[in-house]
Amino acid sequence: MRSVDLLRLLSLAAIWGASFLFMRVLAPVLGALWTAEIRVGLAGLALTLLMLATQKPIDIRRHWRQYLLLGLVNSALPFALYSFAAMRMPAGYSAIVNATSPLWGAVMGAIFLSERFTGRKMLGMLCGVVGVGFLVRLGPVAFTSDLLLGVLACVGATICYALAGIYSKKVSGAMNSMQMATGSQVGAAFVLLPFLPLAPVQGEITSQILLLGAALALLCSAVAYLIYFRLMTDVGPTKALTVTFLIPLFALLWGHLFLHEAITMSTLIGCAGVVLATWLVVFAPKSS
Repeated sequence: MRSVDLLRLLSLAAIWGASFLFMRVLAPVLGALWTAEIRVGLAGLALTLLMLATQKPIDIRRHWRQYLLLGLVNSALPFALYSFAAMRMPAGYSAIVNATSPLWGAVMGAIFLSERFTGRKMLGMLCGVVGVGFLVRLGPVAFTSDLLLGVLACVGATICYALAGIYSKKVSGAMNSMQMATGSQVGAAFVLLPFLPLAPVQGEITSQILLLGAALALLCSAVAYLIYFRLMTDVGPTKALTVTFLIPLFALLWGHLFLHEAITMSTLIGCAGVVLATWLVVFAPKSS
């Protein structure tokens, strides 16, 4: 991997790790739905303007159904679920559970794409479950019903990502990566819009909240997507997926530095279990 690609990989991990920090601050004030809507709405607007400026076709009339469905499972639901979890547990916890996304991708691939669910993948799932269980039961945060709800919300979000991956493969022949990135954000904004009156803002909207909301949307979604798709093009999907290993580490670091969230040996063991599980699945030999 070239040094410039490694820099992009580390930058992407740091940015996506920060997204959990931003949600941890924003969600208690804005609520889960408004946090998700601001993220996808501003990101969708920025990406749309970029596509218009570069004269790339969006083809809304042709793909609007795909954009709505992709937006629902790839952004609207998972972002809302992660925002819900951010109101109940530390940012690092959410990021560690998020790292199980490739494991659920393997499960959904076996169900919907007839991909082999090998012994290696089964071992990966077991390591992931043990890692998350170790974190929840023995981590620095007391085991409560709120913590359990937060973890279940994160698991629901990772399952959404896995389903979105399956659907993306089916529509990738008709749409390019920029169309999927832009369309998913715009589609998610429209999906969430009707539900916003049911979720009033819960706190005071300060200048800090506005800045963090803009950072979550423009940096953690719009810019992050551009970096990710560039990595996919330059180094391939397998190497690009190694960002999954690094996101929890950055999330734990940012949470510790800026929110004073505790990092204990139990946290690190739980994180290591999830990272090992992801490695077992993502880097499974082609013959498996």
